[in-house]
Amino acid sequence: MTDASAGPKAAPRRDKAPIGSLSTLWPFVRKHKGLFVAWLFALAASSAATLSFPAAFKTMIDQGFAQSTSGGGSGAIDRAFLILFLVAIGLAFATAARFYLVSVLGEKVVADLREQLYRHLVGLDAGFHDRNRSGELVSRLTADAELLRSVVGSSMSVALRSSVTVIGSLAMMFVTNPRLAAFSLIGIPLAVLPIVAGGRKLQRISRASQDRVADANTLASETLGAVRTVQAHAREPYEQGRFSHSLRVAVKAARQRITAQAWVTAIAITLVFGAIIMVLWSGAHDVIAGRLTAGTLAQFVLYALIGGGSVGALAEVWNDLQRAAGGMGRISELLNEESAVQAPQHPQPLPQPLRGEIVFDHVGFHYPQRPDLPALQDFSLRVNPGETVALVGPSGAGKSTVFSVLLRFHDPQHGAVRVDGVDVRDADPGALRERIALVPQQPTIFATTARDNVRYGRLDASDEEVDDAVRAAYATDFIEALPEGLSTELGERGARLSGGQQQRIVIARALLKDAPILLLDEATSALDAQSERAVQQALEALMHGRTTLVIAHRLATVLKADRIVVMDRGRIVAEGTHAQLLAQGGLYAELAKLQFLD
Repeated sequence: MTDASAGPKAAPRRDKAPIGSLSTLWPFVRKHKGLFVAWLFALAASSAATLSFPAAFKTMIDQGFAQSTSGGGSGAIDRAFLILFLVAIGLAFATAARFYLVSVLGEKVVADLREQLYRHLVGLDAGFHDRNRSGELVSRLTADAELLRSVVGSSMSVALRSSVTVIGSLAMMFVTNPRLAAFSLIGIPLAVLPIVAGGRKLQRISRASQDRVADANTLASETLGAVRTVQAHAREPYEQGRFSHSLRVAVKAARQRITAQAWVTAIAITLVFGAIIMVLWSGAHDVIAGRLTAGTLAQFVLYALIGGGSVGALAEVWNDLQRAAGGMGRISELLNEESAVQAPQHPQPLPQPLRGEIVFDHVGFHYPQRPDLPALQDFSLRVNPGETVALVGPSGAGKSTVFSVLLRFHDPQHGAVRVDGVDVRDADPGALRERIALVPQQPTIFATTARDNVRYGRLDASDEEVDDAVRAAYATDFIEALPEGLSTELGERGARLSGGQQQRIVIARALLKDAPILLLDEATSALDAQSERAVQQALEALMHGRTTLVIAHRLATVLKADRIVVMDRGRIVAEGTHAQLLAQGGLYAELAKLQFLD
């Protein structure tokens, strides 16, 4: 379209995403409460089995060895090892169940999150997509969602398991030997301090790292989408250099994150295990003095090691949670975006059948990026049912903006747009757009089959109706020449078709939609002279009996219009038939003189 908004502008970013932003995940987890509860049971079972090991080990040392060495035979130690083996089996199955349940939960939660985020993005207004790069949005939909998969499918499980294990180990340490357990508490505050102190810095660094990855993804998406332009200008080395630089920046940011994460983990584990070793040194002296049995000290050692290892795991998980909080913060920014175009709570139904009358009533509109430059100003136009009206004028005159406000991609700041007497702001946007067929200047072809591309106009159309639309668009010849006909995959952006062939696919799509209102944005601009004559015949048949608005830069395409509206700087400066406008002189006569000079 000719009246695009200003260049893309990234949405403002917050530097920090609090760890509490992960609570946004809870509604997605709650949807699968059966899996969640089963995972909690498996977690409890595996933690109980882990905490049973030291007790079984103490029994083996104090009773099994003692009875065996005192002449009681090997039966006691056999029973002790059997108990130890049974505990190991219980731990194995409980851990496997916990891993399976939380992994499946993670997959489901991330799938639900992606689905909601995609549905939200697709529903946001055109202004939002004008401001944001599609590559960055895709990065949030993929890379940031992957971070959350690791949180739900791994980190959350490790965090809760480690927390339960730390609490259980500490409790059992007090049961085993209160004095040594009290000494052990010294290490816990020392371990928490670096985690908390380093957490905020790590959170900021993690967010920066994810942003740099998103920048690299955006650059790759942009250049691969325009690879023909890159190759036509022999700019492969230049683009490779840009991408390599972007990757180096991302790696540098990631290295800062990894360094911070490594230091936090190392300091926390050193302090925890340093405290444990000091406690064990004291316990060893108690055993020598006869105040403690060897089995009790072994039990205490195992509980201390389990608890210390769990604190170390919590340090690592905390770092992962900080990274995930950055990803969730970025996703939450998108989920909190509100569309500037909202469907009314109680939409007014459009008449059935729709006659197709269109009224622009003193419409004033400017794009948010250009508040001082009106795209439409005091624009008033009535298009009667079944009438064909052509909009002509220089680039930037506001022609495409007329289409945008009619399709309700944007709402005008002043005035109103009505279809059959219904203000488009009072109608459901989906119901309105179902009654409008658009043939854009730049055809949009999806990376699927030719048949599916045509059927996009009406998803419930039969194969016979698709075939009829293809014939009416004069597309049969080149489609039959494709390797698999209508079942041929057309490639990304229709790479297997020429520009004119792509345009005829889009025209077939509009024919199939069979909407009462038709919008043609220079629909024959990509066609050669022979194809243009064929498609003009198809368009004339398509336009018959429909209200049609045509944007045309090539005046030869609008000579048969019922009325020609000449626009300049968002206003109507003249209207009439081709002959009338030539006789009046002015802007239209100048445009006609330039195009029909020969």
